[in-house]
Amino acid sequence: MSETNQTAILEQAAIYVRQELERDSGGHDWWHIVRVTAMAKRLAAGEQADLFVCELAALLHDVADEKLNPSKEAGLRKVKSWLEQAGVSPEGGLHIMEIIATMSYGGGKGEPMRTLEGRIVQDADRLDAIGAIGVARTFAYGGWKGSPMHNPELPPREHMTAEQYRNEENTTINHFYEKLLKLKQRMNTDTARAIAEERHRFMERFLEQFYREWDAEDTHGL
Repeated sequence: MSETNQTAILEQAAIYVRQELERDSGGHDWWHIVRVTAMAKRLAAGEQADLFVCELAALLHDVADEKLNPSKEAGLRKVKSWLEQAGVSPEGGLHIMEIIATMSYGGGKGEPMRTLEGRIVQDADRLDAIGAIGVARTFAYGGWKGSPMHNPELPPREHMTAEQYRNEENTTINHFYEKLLKLKQRMNTDTARAIAEERHRFMERFLEQFYREWDAEDTHGL
């Protein structure tokens, strides 16, 4: 596929995804896509990966999200249909579909992503889930879902099924312990691991301050 055709497909994808996600208020909006795509391009350049595959998969990855569709399968069918009508090659389409289907926290059943491009897009998405942006998105999603901010009587879950993760009562603060604080150790590339270190420390500092305020211990100068 020529560079001109790739550029046209990426432009079409951006228009399509913005239409699909710009009204989302749960942290999976258009600007999340913009950030993840920019990070995927940065990582792809450093790792010498296929930039087109990384950028297109990053653009499309949340169109199939099961939280935004009747089911994961329905979301994947929607992405597959778009790739076909946009003229993406069968080989490229299969690669992008594989990335999108397996890149989520539980989507690959804990197995490493098969391709370098998949590892890069997964890293880019996970980096947007931690740090200052990650804190903001977590509370946005908790509010969208109707979860309480914190309940000291409801501890984080050590083990849970996917069904429990999606549907059991939980708090936004617990989400840090059940998922976000584990992401630093699950980055695939050296560049992502380095970026994750600082973002992870920010979340730890945020939680320390949160608990001080929750317990009325932030009494400097009093």
